[in-house]
Amino acid sequence: MSYAAITAVGHFLPEERLTNADLERLVDTDDEWIRTRTGIRERRILRDPDKATAYMASNAAQDLIEKRGLDPEEIDAIIVATITPDMFFPATACLVQHEIGASKAWGFDLSAACSGFLFALSTGAQMIESGRHEKVLVIGADKMSGITNFEDRSTCVLFGDAAAAVLLEPDPGDCGVIDFYQRVDGKHAGLLSMPGGGSLRPPTYETVAKGMHFLQQQGRAVFKYAVDGMARAAEEIMDRHQLGIDDIRYLVPHQANQRIIDTTARKMGLDSDKVMVNIDRYGNTTAATIPLCFADREEELRRGDALVLVAFGGGFTWGSCYLRWAYDGSKAARARESYATAAL
Repeated sequence: MSYAAITAVGHFLPEERLTNADLERLVDTDDEWIRTRTGIRERRILRDPDKATAYMASNAAQDLIEKRGLDPEEIDAIIVATITPDMFFPATACLVQHEIGASKAWGFDLSAACSGFLFALSTGAQMIESGRHEKVLVIGADKMSGITNFEDRSTCVLFGDAAAAVLLEPDPGDCGVIDFYQRVDGKHAGLLSMPGGGSLRPPTYETVAKGMHFLQQQGRAVFKYAVDGMARAAEEIMDRHQLGIDDIRYLVPHQANQRIIDTTARKMGLDSDKVMVNIDRYGNTTAATIPLCFADREEELRRGDALVLVAFGGGFTWGSCYLRWAYDGSKAARARESYATAAL
């Protein structure tokens, strides 16, 4: 069996930065309060009312396509992990497929909140392993500003907008998605949810007036479950493969909150230099956080590097993934620079 390996990454970040100082003018908060509780200094916001998740996802996909020199018609399938689709239907994947010219691809959206990319990655990997697909594009994208109440200081400081993508292909050796562990538990669904907008509570004047179309969470309870769930998921995948902390190049956690990241790493016995972190610059971008870490740290990664991915999100959803990186990121970067220079 060939493993499904990540062979390219791409990302998109809106230009506008929403800093902690900006939030001080919106709600009763300050920079120190935000940084000490979340680790966030700024986040990106897609302000244009005519652009949303599909726009960001398409740009992330296009970034990957250009960096890889890929013909979009080679793409077999597109999975978009998101909880902020442009609309209920058509799926965001359909809009992306059209925008990037992937005329031979089929696709769908996957909703698992902050665990969305992890669930989409394992789904795409199994599509590759089945032998029926050669190239699967997996995108994590969320316009969280669209469902954030900027009068609620407990949530508006946390979230940002972004998209990031990976390409999955069969690996000729032993690199790729080796294993995954995933769980859901709907018992605590009300602790982190957006109660309005679905078929149970469709949009009405009342649901809008009550703020039911904004994300709502009970932060302390979510913190407790997130730390426990991420640590247990990481332990499960490491035990399965007899991995010690010295075997892991990086832990790649969902970027929900710096305290959650630190506590999870501490429970695993990992030093901070073995943990990918970018929450300070982007905030919690939900399904985009893990692939955005890949895009940020791509040049540091080498073929065979062992990565453990962990996430926790509304639902509750949580899980982990063990993968071995499939290419030398520094060589890929140099190749892109040479190509860009030649194009000039």
